[in-house]
Amino acid sequence: MQFDSSTTALVLTDPQNDFLSPDGVTWELVGKSVEENHTVDHIEQLLVAAKAGGYGVFVSPHYYFPHDHQWEFGGTLEKKMHEIGMFDRSGPLDLGGFTDSGADWLDRYKPYLEDGSTVICSPHKVYGPEQNDLVLQLRKRGISKVILAGMSANLCVESHLRELLEQGFEVAVVADATAAAQHPELGDGYEAALINFNYIAGAVLSTKDAVEQLAG
Repeated sequence: MQFDSSTTALVLTDPQNDFLSPDGVTWELVGKSVEENHTVDHIEQLLVAAKAGGYGVFVSPHYYFPHDHQWEFGGTLEKKMHEIGMFDRSGPLDLGGFTDSGADWLDRYKPYLEDGSTVICSPHKVYGPEQNDLVLQLRKRGISKVILAGMSANLCVESHLRELLEQGFEVAVVADATAAAQHPELGDGYEAALINFNYIAGAVLSTKDAVEQLAG
């Protein structure tokens, strides 16, 4: 894949405290993977390079509101997210208690994500972008290629990868700018994702390679 700032954008899924902070509700499951991959640092490096190169940055966040907790069924991790209050907000029109909560961005990302030019999409609700406006926002800006990173590898990142490909985008995944849960019974989500990234994505890059391409 060749990157061009007029047609290529960086898309981040869930760069939020509940995934990436030691205080987040999933740290016991994802922390080892995040630290091994240097995921927090690598996401910041992608943000710096994208901003410096004039590339658009889009965030597909994950928020749950009180009415979402009234769902009557869900998958294994979907139900667990509701049980532990992951990404919880008090309401779609209410930012009370949001700052520094699990749903908020990591503090170190705020200068990049709150600079007035980053596109913060409406929230996705399970794993993929089918329920938010990410695809619309990308198409309205003439974007046809996506550099994809964020959390977590085998859930939201992989689901975004699959849907964006189905929507006709060319997608590169930055494999060390993501991470995933490692569970004694469910398995290693990161290893599972890497297999599918290699089978499915247009390119699988390291952060180093992605940053070099963004720098031109």
